[in-house]
Amino acid sequence: MTTRPDTAGQLWASIDIGSNSFRLELARLSGERYQRVSYIKESVRLGAGLDDEGMLTEAAMERGLACLKGFGEQLTGIPAGRVRAVATQTLREARNRNAFLARAQAVLGHPVEVIAGREEARLIYAGVARLQPSDKPRLVIDIGGRSTEMILGTGRKAVLAESYSVGSVGLSMRFFGDGRYTEEAFRAAQVAAGAELEEGLTLFRPELWREALGSSGTAGAVSQVLAASGQTDGRITPAALRWCINQCLAAGSQDKLQLPGMKDDRRPVVAGGLCILYTLLTQFGIDELLPTKGALRQGVIFDLAERQQPSGARDPRANAVQQLQQRFGVDQAQADRVAEKAEKLYRQLVPKPLAEPLRELRWAAALHEIGMLVSHHDHHRHSAYILGHADAAGFSTNQLQRLATLALGQRGGLRKLEAQLGEAGLLEQLVALRLAVILCHARTVPPGVPTLERAGRRLTLRSPRSWSNKQARTRFLLKEEAAAWARGDLLELVVS
Repeated sequence: MTTRPDTAGQLWASIDIGSNSFRLELARLSGERYQRVSYIKESVRLGAGLDDEGMLTEAAMERGLACLKGFGEQLTGIPAGRVRAVATQTLREARNRNAFLARAQAVLGHPVEVIAGREEARLIYAGVARLQPSDKPRLVIDIGGRSTEMILGTGRKAVLAESYSVGSVGLSMRFFGDGRYTEEAFRAAQVAAGAELEEGLTLFRPELWREALGSSGTAGAVSQVLAASGQTDGRITPAALRWCINQCLAAGSQDKLQLPGMKDDRRPVVAGGLCILYTLLTQFGIDELLPTKGALRQGVIFDLAERQQPSGARDPRANAVQQLQQRFGVDQAQADRVAEKAEKLYRQLVPKPLAEPLRELRWAAALHEIGMLVSHHDHHRHSAYILGHADAAGFSTNQLQRLATLALGQRGGLRKLEAQLGEAGLLEQLVALRLAVILCHARTVPPGVPTLERAGRRLTLRSPRSWSNKQARTRFLLKEEAAAWARGDLLELVVS
């Protein structure tokens, strides 16, 4: 692999850390035009490295890290804001994922975000919709190593997106782990796949779409086999899949299987992929599945580019926050008061703030009372739980967890956050949010704006004496806040 410096600042990069393969895409965007500059795919089979206790083995992590190190060399000169690395089902499952993510960021040189299944599905559809536009209602299917995504959409809008925990790697390991192909194993694998997928039978019924598309991974590999063997022109049909399965049975084992057009790295997982495809086509009434342009990696680039729009109006996360506010009946006026106050305080702590931490702070303020719907008592804990477990378009699980941490830390003692406060930039966000919540505790904005000054680890909150004399309750809460910080050694808060 060779380094591609981006001296003109025109390249975008996405890294898809999948359960079977890792992919790197470099591209240029110009209006609606998408130009691929470079594409690298490495078979890592990270999903095969999950042990019975849900832990990634050291060998699997080493394979992944070696691949990411090579990818990192390709990113030289590309601005950090134009690079995004996302991880899918295996790292959603792995109990020791944080250890891998820390090492991955070190070798790649960029953070790695774990995305939820529905978010993965949304991004897959974004890639397909841009690269293969159509006004027809469509069903898009992406079979990965340990999950299968299904999306209904029209034009560029994904109407329904779901993710199911069955993929080619997991199913192949479970039913074809010894490399042998038998009719019993194929039947059992199809039943297992059907059991996982059948909850989508009503959601994705045939009358809701007019064409079915297969994105990336398994669908692409099987399509190539069918075209190379002359069975179809690349279309995937139930009859063509039965032919593939019969070829597997005739070979008897993975080692003896010879399918035209199939690459060696697909051989260990082809049986599981065929079972999922056959189950989908027969159970969901799909007469033919067409291979499609576009996949997760392109969707990531399109989504990242929309986030960079000056107004941020096309950032799907802003809409997701509004939807959560509406769903949980958030007091919008109070959320706005706290967000405005928190931003002013944060800018005093960080004079030249980066856009993303500032957006995170405002979103945390917008949703800090989301737990009120559950209970007023300890609502901050309910808010944290909801945010840490929500499906919210555009957000990675990493970022939702950061919002959850801020929601949890908006009030009360700080000991509960000791493990998280070492994260870069979190301390300043938390201080701004906690003080904003106190200053707006009466659900009004008091006249006069206290200022926050920083000298090392010492913060001084100053306010005019005339303001302080009229705000006895607020002054009491601020002194309680100073006492809370005094119980730790992170900073000293002085109320002047």
